[in-house]
Amino acid sequence: MATSEVILIENIPGLGAEADVVKVKAGYARNFLIPQGKAFEVTPATLKKINMLKAKRAEREGREMNEAEDLSRRINKLKITMVLETGEKGKAFGSVTAKDIADKLKGELNGIEIDRHKIILERPIKDTGEHEITVKLHHEVTATFVVDVKSASAPAAENEAGKAGEPAEEKGFKAKPKARHAN
Repeated sequence: MATSEVILIENIPGLGAEADVVKVKAGYARNFLIPQGKAFEVTPATLKKINMLKAKRAEREGREMNEAEDLSRRINKLKITMVLETGEKGKAFGSVTAKDIADKLKGELNGIEIDRHKIILERPIKDTGEHEITVKLHHEVTATFVVDVKSASAPAAENEAGKAGEPAEEKGFKAKPKARHAN
């Protein structure tokens, strides 16, 4: 397979960042990277542009780092309450997943979206209580906050306990009359 060296103009996940010189298949460079304006072919003239691209990359990385640190400070102050459906014996019917936490964070952070893949959960949360959650915002910046998981059925269980002593007729059920058989 023929390969070609290109200089990336922008960050391409899985391939590289601005100003990286990478080897890719010739068809990928010729048919996608260069026509889309994502890369330059390596020539003496384009090698001179690397310094400009490195400055652009440093500026972008600095901006991303500052944004991640600001967001980290906001997240570290949070304490989020989630409600989890549980049965009579406290067993959970569902779980709190990274997506649920990401959706709740979006509401708490005034619309700032956190990718669910950045929320570090060993497994979905299936029990009540406080759980410390870590969010990896940047490769150098992490934030931690507390998620308090409460049972949704605790108040409902108390209401059901009060109704259990009521006679069946008061709950809306009527006893069926016995059928009479002629002998």
